[in-house]
Amino acid sequence: MYPQRTRPDSLPPLDAASAAHSARVAAHLAQTIEQAGGWLSFERWMAAALYAPGLGYYAAGAVKLATPQGAQEGELPPGDFVTAPELTPLFAHTLAQQAAQILQDTGTQTVLEFGAGSGALAAGVLEELDRLGLQVQYRILEVSADLRERQQQRLTVYGARVQWLDALPERFEGCVLANEVLDAMPVTLFAWDEQGRLMERGVALGGDGGFAWSDKPASDELAQAVCARMPALPGYASEINLQAEAWVRAMGQWLARGAALLVDYGFPQSEHYHPQRMGGTLMCHLRHHAHADPFAAPGLQDITAHVDFTAMADAALAGGLDVLGYTSQARFLMNAGLLQILGRQDAGDAQAYARLAAPVQKLLSEAEMGEFFKVLAVGRGMDAPLMGFARGDRRNGL
Repeated sequence: MYPQRTRPDSLPPLDAASAAHSARVAAHLAQTIEQAGGWLSFERWMAAALYAPGLGYYAAGAVKLATPQGAQEGELPPGDFVTAPELTPLFAHTLAQQAAQILQDTGTQTVLEFGAGSGALAAGVLEELDRLGLQVQYRILEVSADLRERQQQRLTVYGARVQWLDALPERFEGCVLANEVLDAMPVTLFAWDEQGRLMERGVALGGDGGFAWSDKPASDELAQAVCARMPALPGYASEINLQAEAWVRAMGQWLARGAALLVDYGFPQSEHYHPQRMGGTLMCHLRHHAHADPFAAPGLQDITAHVDFTAMADAALAGGLDVLGYTSQARFLMNAGLLQILGRQDAGDAQAYARLAAPVQKLLSEAEMGEFFKVLAVGRGMDAPLMGFARGDRRNGL
């Protein structure tokens, strides 16, 4: 995702149908708060706003993922944000190089993708693996019904080779892909008050009928988790993604052999909880605008938080997995052969080649996605070092 930042009061206007849907979502959230006694943890509020059946952002039918190739020149495509697989198929082709190494090293032939979006990543990975002579089985676990339908339409050419799962596998061997999955898992918000007391930040009903922040003393469990990561800083607010940590830790129960590639935006813990990052990293995405107000358009906007990659690595180790590599997206893609894949394209048509090369620059640029996004690899039973981390591995900085 790389939308334009804006103020909440400068967001684009909503059409009547979108406004009506958001009002239904807001009513559901208000009822949930009332049923909880007037206060709801932000983790539960975010989960409902994103995943409430038939209402939440990922559970209703709005267009979420933009496809730049379908937009007119100078126009933003429909949707709220653009992901790397939508930006160019070369991202998926490069990721497939690393997947191929994992599959060949483990002697397996199955890829499992979480949160497959529009199916662009799956299509690109399958195309490249086929080119490499690897006829893999592709499995997808998708919580969004409308995105699942889009994936099925896009991937129908692969027939029974692509199957959708309704639950985690009991045992899996192969390559796991998760592109921008961790950032969308509901987070717990916390803040230190001016007296240095740790508070959990939740949501209550505001006097105007909307939503308002409301703090209460943090539980012992939350206090223990937060204080293990950073010192008390009065006035400091941030978030902790306990659900994502539990998800990575649980991977150790079903990933018997192979590796998982976790691609997302975030930092190591020392940067994530830097004293100067006083307000945390919570971010919302609506019609290619990024802002920090999760109450602005419930049900219509994505809500995310940057990933604490140190916490994810620690969770993997706690689950019995190995941490196989950690680096920037730019370094990973360079190591895995992105420029060589770009070099396969016909440079005879300068204009067509430039259209292919421009998204590659976005993927690699430190000012855009190259440094903003990171790649963490965890797994079990891998014999050889992963090619994507051959240079610039930052595991010692986690």
